[in-house]
Amino acid sequence: MKLYSRITGTGSYLPPRRLTNADLVAELAAQGVETTDDWIVERTGIRARHFAAPNVSSSDLGLEAARNALQAAGVLPQEIDLIIVATSTPDMVFPSTACILQNKLGANGSTAFDVQAVCSGFVYALTLADAMIKSGAAKKALVIGAEVFSRILDFKDRTTCVLFGDGAGAVVLEASETPGILASDLHADGKYVGILCVPGHVSGGQVLGNPLLKMDGQAVFKLAVGLLDEAARVTLAKAGKTAADIDWLLPHQANIRIMQSTARKLKMPMDKVIVTVDQHGNTSAASIPLALDTAVRSGQVKPGELLLLEAVGGGFTWGAVLLTL
Repeated sequence: MKLYSRITGTGSYLPPRRLTNADLVAELAAQGVETTDDWIVERTGIRARHFAAPNVSSSDLGLEAARNALQAAGVLPQEIDLIIVATSTPDMVFPSTACILQNKLGANGSTAFDVQAVCSGFVYALTLADAMIKSGAAKKALVIGAEVFSRILDFKDRTTCVLFGDGAGAVVLEASETPGILASDLHADGKYVGILCVPGHVSGGQVLGNPLLKMDGQAVFKLAVGLLDEAARVTLAKAGKTAADIDWLLPHQANIRIMQSTARKLKMPMDKVIVTVDQHGNTSAASIPLALDTAVRSGQVKPGELLLLEAVGGGFTWGAVLLTL
């Protein structure tokens, strides 16, 4: 019997502290940084984001999202045999955030590791989990994207600090006799490291370099639209599908302009694009599962529909996954 994998439950979690653009503008003004709600909305589509409290980590956010996904799937933590956490803001240098989350969840003994592909992290992690289930190495997996990007933002740089938020999303992926994940396509090109990075590291108890996010927004935009289109078309071709077959496009929630440009290239109307960037900001690896859970729980996305997930991230990494719920 050929094995496939299917998403059987989704979950998400946002920290309670919600900052509208007006809230953030006021906080930045107190630090001598000027921006406006109109400026942020026009360039990004973002109207609000959530920030975690200082004592809250990525594993804490991911834990709540995981519990919600498990409840939706009707699966107990002890039944999980694989946990993959996609994050760029881990709790510690080591062990992995996945191991820390595993212990908090009570799923001890399962395979657990992190994936670091920045905003493409969830697409990478989902593809890995799918491959492990198809190979028989796992039967029930938790795939989680969790980020506390507010910790690595430069609040003196208005071009980046207004973009990001904290949050987590998760899915339960289970072995199935019927296809759920139909195809995927992953890539990376390290020559673009410098356009989106956090160029700092720890050495001898000191932070060397700059531990805050740096981004060349125009370079990222130009690169992202083309790569997303390419990944989408390759993934569709692998599954013998076309853009016309897609019920929902679920892109990484980075910037409404990138999302609109991607949809235009695929000749898809925006009413078939899942959009949460306005309320969540860019939550990096958490953005796709967070948006997916929001759409599923609102009834926007229904069982049996065909979804194309796609993302780009620092690295530069990019990829897409085609699946049916």
